[in-house]
Amino acid sequence: MPVFLLIRHGENDYVKKGRLAGRLPAVHLNENGRAQALALAEKLGDAPIKAVYSSPLERALETAAPLAEKLSLEVIPREGLIELDMGEWTGQKVKGLSRLKAWKVVQNAPSRMTLPGGESFQQAQYRITQELDRLAAQHQEDEIVACVSHSDPIKLAVAYHLGIPLDLFQRLHVAPASISVITIGETGSRLVSLNYDFSFSLSKA
Repeated sequence: MPVFLLIRHGENDYVKKGRLAGRLPAVHLNENGRAQALALAEKLGDAPIKAVYSSPLERALETAAPLAEKLSLEVIPREGLIELDMGEWTGQKVKGLSRLKAWKVVQNAPSRMTLPGGESFQQAQYRITQELDRLAAQHQEDEIVACVSHSDPIKLAVAYHLGIPLDLFQRLHVAPASISVITIGETGSRLVSLNYDFSFSLSKA
């Protein structure tokens, strides 16, 4: 089964300030995020990674670029790895949204929620899992590939492959620049690691 390194993009000012960037263009890594991307490249640069795929959004591409350069590979953008379409919530502060009744649905019963003017969590989960299945079909057993994406798509993919109900996926956590590892094949899936946040480990060393 191919081995997927599901990497959340590094920190940007929307993450830092508690805003939903969604699919906004020109959201770039901040100074800490750029440092995280470089640290990822150092951490994974000697791994036998066969391909580096990324969400087409800038913050993901900028996270993937140092790793791809270290591996002498190109970053391959994949639309299926993109962030959820946040619709009318794009750019808004989580603090303000948390006062809405709809936010409680997002947190406790996301299977019932379509973001206003945007995507449903069911649609997003189907999209990301189909994308990973397509990539799995392109790679041989035991090949390692990196996929740089976003928090919710990664959590939705992990939940699906572990058989966790959609309404419980919010219990998972993936930090900026963290690595979650999962194998995907015709005979099933296996979670190897969730939210390996090496930057946190380094800060506590």
